[in-house]
Amino acid sequence: MRRQFQILLLGMAGAAVLRISLFGDLYLRYVKEGLRLPLIATGCLLFTLALVGAWRDGFPFPYEQPAAETGEDPGDGPRSPGQEHPHGNESRHGNESRHEDESRHEHESGHGHDHTRGPRVGWLLFLPVVGLMFAAPPPLAAYTAERQRPMAVEEESQFAPLPARSPVPMSLLDFSARAVWDTDRSLSGRTVRLTGFVTPGKDGGPWYLTRMRVSCCAADAQALKVAMYGGEPPAAGTWLVVTGRWHPRGKLGTDAATAALDVRGLRTVPEPANPYRDDAPR
Repeated sequence: MRRQFQILLLGMAGAAVLRISLFGDLYLRYVKEGLRLPLIATGCLLFTLALVGAWRDGFPFPYEQPAAETGEDPGDGPRSPGQEHPHGNESRHGNESRHEDESRHEHESGHGHDHTRGPRVGWLLFLPVVGLMFAAPPPLAAYTAERQRPMAVEEESQFAPLPARSPVPMSLLDFSARAVWDTDRSLSGRTVRLTGFVTPGKDGGPWYLTRMRVSCCAADAQALKVAMYGGEPPAAGTWLVVTGRWHPRGKLGTDAATAALDVRGLRTVPEPANPYRDDAPR
């Protein structure tokens, strides 16, 4: 890859990062909200480095091999046929010896190849950059969640009273924690409303309402699942608001308990702008 294309790749990478962070909220598909400013700073830095490289090399980035690499002395002018070194034979033998040493050095260090160009595989770096600019990958959803074990809910001993309204809007994490660890059974007899996307279950078993939760970025995402009993779910990955009642499963207050819901109703909703933020439905 020639240097001008390396500079172009650097500028495109900066522009792609700025597109998803500064000029939109697509970055929320990949990282948490708090990382927006570092992303913007990174995009600006990459784009600035590309501009500096373009200015330094000239436009349209001509490639010229330095004189030092050609073995020529730019200060030596052409010699006339009669102009020879006072010690012609010694000079000729010295030059021949030096040329042999240089040839041997080229063979040992790189077989005389031009190392000013990057490897051809570098062209593959354009693919993710172009994809991020024109067809940003979607957030993690049912395909990933279906292949993960449900996220373990941390043990809690105290829970705030639920509001008197019905149905009670809850995040999946709050519902799951109460369904597993709340020995006071605050969910008993209450109708709740949850939101997430559909993840298929095993044949004959429940399907799942799921949220992907991240600590930093999509690479560390974990699937938080609530088993759904009843209802006919739409296609995998469809976002829903589900209304229902707690379905006790396993011994409460132990790791054997799991979160589940008896479905009373469901409706499809658009995918939220931040799919990794486990908000209660409105």
